[in-house]
Amino acid sequence: MRHEPKRPRGRRIDWAGYAMLLPSYTIYFVFTLLPLCCTIVYSLTDFDGFSAMNFVGLSNFSRLLRDGIFLRAAQNTLVYALFTILPPIAIGLLLAVTVNGRLLFNRFCRAAFYLPYVVSMVAAATVWYWMYDPSSGLFNMILSALGLEPRNWLFEPGTALACVIVMSIWKIVGYNMIIYLAGLQSIPGELYEAAKIDGAGGVQRFLKITVPLLRSTTFFLFVMACISSLNVFEQVSVMTGGGPANATTTIVHQIYQAAFQQYEMGYASAMAVLLVAVTMLITLLNFRYGNAADAADM
Repeated sequence: MRHEPKRPRGRRIDWAGYAMLLPSYTIYFVFTLLPLCCTIVYSLTDFDGFSAMNFVGLSNFSRLLRDGIFLRAAQNTLVYALFTILPPIAIGLLLAVTVNGRLLFNRFCRAAFYLPYVVSMVAAATVWYWMYDPSSGLFNMILSALGLEPRNWLFEPGTALACVIVMSIWKIVGYNMIIYLAGLQSIPGELYEAAKIDGAGGVQRFLKITVPLLRSTTFFLFVMACISSLNVFEQVSVMTGGGPANATTTIVHQIYQAAFQQYEMGYASAMAVLLVAVTMLITLLNFRYGNAADAADM
């Protein structure tokens, strides 16, 4: 008896899987993709939030290049990023190596270092604002006890941004430490034992085993730090308000000022679009060269 060959069936669509993904994609579209598209449209207009919009083309972007306050904000953001990306990563790695163990003291240190990250940024910035207080702050009390002249930490252009950076590093290092701890616990202990038998010292084991095997963890923290450092706002708003004399204002702070205090929504949207473009460019470069470095080591 001759059998007819079976016809290939069409691909079956798994509607249940798409239904499970629908809520996540809906939230992403409504709260991320749609606002981004609206921001791009607003950046090409003179929208002020109340009256009708008029198309102005790229005039908002050309205005950015002539705006001295925005250029100062971009400079401050770059300086802030330089000091809040690599130093917290290095400090977090050293802390993770130090507290990596099962002793009770190490557990206490892990909790103590991680606690600042759990606290909200506004609450942490408020506490540090009190510590920097010129009259009754902790740091000036220490200077007075040492016989030194008190400082107006947050009210001097030369120290205000540095104070914000120090606070941000204190806030971030605990998170980096926890992520590195997870990476350290995935490294086989036999590698350290074999290196120790071969005569490798602690520094050599750290540089030859720990650092290379934590490269993917470092890459993740570096990318996240680049993104977060470009979007700094809360600590600046709480501690300095962008002052003194725009010494601590950042791009996001200027976006807030232009949108909700000067009601220049179109101009603020142009700033936001530029910030998104720079953030995406830096992220793509990180992934490109990070993956290339990993491929070269394989």
